[in-house]
Amino acid sequence: MPKTALITGITGQDGSYLAELLLEKGYRVVGMTRRSSTVTNERIAHLSERIELLQGDLLDQASLVAALRDAQPDEVYNLAAQSFVPTSWNQPVLTGEFTALGVTRLLEAIRQVQPSIRMYQASSSEMFGKVREVPQNELTPFYPRSPYGVAKVYGHFITVNYRESYKLYAVSGILFNHESPRRGLEFVTRKITDGVARIKLGLASEIKLGNLEARRDWGFAGDYVRAMWLMLQQDEPRDYVIATGETRSVRELCELAFGHVGLNYREHVRVAEELFRPAEVDQLSGNATRAREDLGWVPQVGFEQLIAMMVDADLERHRAAAANRLEDPAAPAS
Repeated sequence: MPKTALITGITGQDGSYLAELLLEKGYRVVGMTRRSSTVTNERIAHLSERIELLQGDLLDQASLVAALRDAQPDEVYNLAAQSFVPTSWNQPVLTGEFTALGVTRLLEAIRQVQPSIRMYQASSSEMFGKVREVPQNELTPFYPRSPYGVAKVYGHFITVNYRESYKLYAVSGILFNHESPRRGLEFVTRKITDGVARIKLGLASEIKLGNLEARRDWGFAGDYVRAMWLMLQQDEPRDYVIATGETRSVRELCELAFGHVGLNYREHVRVAEELFRPAEVDQLSGNATRAREDLGWVPQVGFEQLIAMMVDADLERHRAAAANRLEDPAAPAS
């Protein structure tokens, strides 16, 4: 009998890669989506015949209970959240409702419906914020520097609390930045690779960015969802840092991305003060030794390969959109 996995946030970057992985492993995959007047299923459109979708909302406890009873999952992957850090400054209360209290609602629903369900909670390197040590591991104290980071700390510790109080198999993956061609255009990596493609094709001339000296540990989302699955296959529930252990600055990212198409980033990048965060996170660097030793997890895609992959995908997308407009002048621009 195949296992069933329920994925919240299935329409996002991580949800789409995780759905692919689980289908390859023979799972029945059920995705939970919020009721909306606009459909945002483009990342999972190619999987539409192989997955099931049901409605549920992290803001609504009853809908979570109903989703669990309908899907009857063996595993739940909670990837849904308000996940864009700058937005968390503009909508701090909503971020807390989704990203913090939403985790409690889901854990409580699991406890009520079927406590044997194994749950993965998406924690974040943003919890480390103003870092206390470099690199960061599972024992590094948290010092979040945004409403998003604060909400993720709550979600992390409520997961620990339910695991220890109710003996649920509930674990958190403290994932450092992970990117792909499916990353939202609002995130800095994708903002840069899309900007590079647009500039190369003559559709734009510059990109406005904030702090070029901010350093992050960037990996490939397809590698990181494999770690999520591995965490739920262990005998004992345990939290893990998932990271490459290498840090690069936004400036280095620009240099690589523009260099991939033969351009000099200095001629096209403009620093805009309004894009700096109110409280900056200067450097995040993860130590994934525990994941390597316990899970056998190692990243397969390096930073240079990742950025080249993203630039190439954005070039292809803009070229395809241009070709469509030539065939149909009424077609919308990409």
